[in-house]
Amino acid sequence: MSTEAQQQAAQDWQRWHEERTATVSAPYGPLSLTGTHWLSDYPDGRIPAVPGQWREEDGELVLTAVPEDGLTVDGKPFTGRVALGADRGPIDGSRVAHGERRLVVLSREGLWAVRDFDPSSPARRAFRAIEATPYDPRWALPGTFRPYETSRTVRVENADGVERGLGLAGEIAFELDGAERTLQVAVEADGSLWAVFADATSGNTSYRFRFLRPAAPAADGTVTVDLNRATLPPCAFADHFICPFPPPGNTLPVAVEAGERSRTDG
Repeated sequence: MSTEAQQQAAQDWQRWHEERTATVSAPYGPLSLTGTHWLSDYPDGRIPAVPGQWREEDGELVLTAVPEDGLTVDGKPFTGRVALGADRGPIDGSRVAHGERRLVVLSREGLWAVRDFDPSSPARRAFRAIEATPYDPRWALPGTFRPYETSRTVRVENADGVERGLGLAGEIAFELDGAERTLQVAVEADGSLWAVFADATSGNTSYRFRFLRPAAPAADGTVTVDLNRATLPPCAFADHFICPFPPPGNTLPVAVEAGERSRTDG
């Protein structure tokens, strides 16, 4: 890589880092999550921290509210009953709100939950920065995507201590520290890749695991594995996320001194 190209890559990384910081600290970014409430823990549908009654009925989540609950649905004051599906868009576009709070419906493996996003959360007020290693071209590695013949699902522990399925569609192979390394990855809807990985810094000089999202591979399978853009998972910003831990084989035996390392609070 030429000096000019390295400078451009460093500038691109700096913009990316600034955008990541802005996204994380946004009013409905991950720092604003104050709770993930599983309906299975509340058989009567009454979640102490959340107004209304939330119950599963015939495979749907049904919300019942009275005027005193102060809830809105689709931007309008709501009373009565409404069936809700899982929210899949931006947090601030969720159907149910309570003032500035957004109550987001979540479904995982047949279980329903309500997530509470509050722009006034203590974590968001305390946040100062994402600690990250400055860009180093040595960590931008050429790689190859090797798709599996059929997708597979492995069971991995999640940050909340529950084991869930993690879908994997292939692996990326690249050379690091003089040897070939591989990471199992999922393929996102836009063709980009997603890996959950750990390395020799995990739990020491960086968070216990991180995410990596390479762009979609070229037609011949080539892909750039840019470890400068390793990110902290959402659960590094709020304990109420259910991030999956790295699947077996996704712990690199080398120190990846690159990318995001930790969260800094003031």
